[in-house]
Amino acid sequence: MSRRFHSRVIYSAAHVVADPLADNGPGRPAAVDWDATIAYRRHLWDLGLGVADAMDTAQRGMGLDWEATKELIRRSADAAGPDDLLACGVGTDQLPAETATLEAIKATYLDQLAVVEDAGAGTILMCSRAMAATAKGPDDYRRLYGELLGEVSGKAILHWLGPMFDPALAGYWGSDDLDEAADTFVAIITENAAKIDGIKMSLLDADAEIALRRRLPEGVRCYTGDDFNYPQLIAGDERGHSDALLGIFDPLAPLAAKAAKRLDEHDTEGFRALLDPTVPLARKVFEAPTYNYKTGVVFLAWLSGHQDHFKMVGGLESARSITHFKEIYELATAVDLFPNPAVAEERFDALLKVAGQAPVSRR
Repeated sequence: MSRRFHSRVIYSAAHVVADPLADNGPGRPAAVDWDATIAYRRHLWDLGLGVADAMDTAQRGMGLDWEATKELIRRSADAAGPDDLLACGVGTDQLPAETATLEAIKATYLDQLAVVEDAGAGTILMCSRAMAATAKGPDDYRRLYGELLGEVSGKAILHWLGPMFDPALAGYWGSDDLDEAADTFVAIITENAAKIDGIKMSLLDADAEIALRRRLPEGVRCYTGDDFNYPQLIAGDERGHSDALLGIFDPLAPLAAKAAKRLDEHDTEGFRALLDPTVPLARKVFEAPTYNYKTGVVFLAWLSGHQDHFKMVGGLESARSITHFKEIYELATAVDLFPNPAVAEERFDALLKVAGQAPVSRR
């Protein structure tokens, strides 16, 4: 029997677990604890969620180099069962942005596409820093994406990642003006609709997502990547809804799965009752600088008992303050996120002690 949901397609963008004993400092090749990393993906699949792998939540461009990414894609695909939903990011992160040409960008995308398709995973065409630095205008994006989609064997998800997640992607689709960029994006989608499963919107702008969602050709899904406004966007309105491909559904996976079941039962109020209270936590995890949200995701995985340490590739565990972690802990406690609250409390108290702070213990 299928474990997946039938009212929405729900992907969790999954994090990677670092090898805590390796040299995972800034600028070093990523050393990954593969057993723990794959175990977390099995946890997500067991809940009925799809896994969006090798995405920015997995620290693409922020610690996870291409060699480790290739290994991640292959291992995740090998671990996936026949009913497990898996799609992986295709980008250009092994190509230096400052020396790229459009021809090199296309070739690099195709090299990564071959890795994903050879593994048997679905394709997510990620935004490219090299493309943002090289493209002269909208026509370059329309030409490149049309050619790339022509090479995809099945259908792909197109990803629009806003500059709050990666400042190097400012002006993507050929314009800093959101409406102009959206026009180019919609044109690419319309011209290539037969090759597109859906689009992922990661702009943290609910109105912009709804407006673009209403312009999509029939059969093209909108996967929300809005970690601020996901309950209302997934619940939808009289003119449609978003599916989901969310980084916040990594730590919120159990609650996300329960909520998705409510939608399968046509219980939108129950869905909102489960997820609306989690929004303050999500907004704290993804607060500016938003690209450091991965730190909060891994912090919550550690407190929830999914890994034995709070270390990250690239040394990113140091990217947030102890005050930020304390607020995340309190907000997560308020929504009963932790499977074992005593373990979460003990681990957070240990972190506070290292930081020279008093424990939060209420025992």
